[in-house]
Amino acid sequence: MIEIIIAAIFFGLLLHGIHRKVIARVQCRPGPPIWQDILHTFKFLFKETWIPKTSSQVVYVGVVAILIALWTAALMVIVTRQSLLLLFGFYVIHKIVEHGIGLASGSPYAKFGAIRSVISAASELPLLASVALIYLITGSLMLGDIAEFQAIHGPLIIVAFPAAFAFYIIILSKVHYAPFSIVEAKELVSGYWTEHFGAWRGLMNLALGLKTFVLLYTFIILFIGTVSLPVTLLLVLLLMISISFVCAATPMLSPYDSVTIQVLTTALIALYIIYLGVFA
Repeated sequence: MIEIIIAAIFFGLLLHGIHRKVIARVQCRPGPPIWQDILHTFKFLFKETWIPKTSSQVVYVGVVAILIALWTAALMVIVTRQSLLLLFGFYVIHKIVEHGIGLASGSPYAKFGAIRSVISAASELPLLASVALIYLITGSLMLGDIAEFQAIHGPLIIVAFPAAFAFYIIILSKVHYAPFSIVEAKELVSGYWTEHFGAWRGLMNLALGLKTFVLLYTFIILFIGTVSLPVTLLLVLLLMISISFVCAATPMLSPYDSVTIQVLTTALIALYIIYLGVFA
């Protein structure tokens, strides 16, 4: 199981590097090498580390450990094909952890990032609506049952396209340089994790690389189904590249516009659920 976690972290960090490279190429820049995020992570892990005097020391360190444990547990849920509700719960906890990271250091930039993480909790609405639509169609929230349903009836990306679109928006809101990345806007330096540096930053990079892989992998399982490992990794890569194109071509939205689009996405799913209930 350890090797699965390490491989997922490595691939997630590589996806971050590919993400930056694609954005740079679309914007006619050379961009960094695709392994740059892996090198950055190792660099941070071996840099001098301390805890700011203005921080709440227990929270400052604790949130990093929670972040790693959170997405490791989420990966295990996917590997063992457990309930989709567990992943929803982990996502909600992640929003709380983001808020805690921002408040822990005492930095005003990190605090603003923490406040925006509360605003960006609107992304939980389309996620909840997606879960509801998937249950309505498949009759189950177990990832194993959902995969079996698709093996018989075909990919959910066709019959549950609004849910797939909403989940795509959710992933888009959690990657760097995205139009929905309001917690990491340039006016906030690095957002909620501005004051985490050295080994703390390296560990957070590991957790966030794992998070990226988990979210992309979940999309493939939910809306494509169970496929071979090489095909899964290829689909994850293509999904990441498509997200990178969106990030490269779309400016960052204001917090208000970000919430508005996520609420409208939720409304779209709600209308589709009503349609299925009336006409299906």
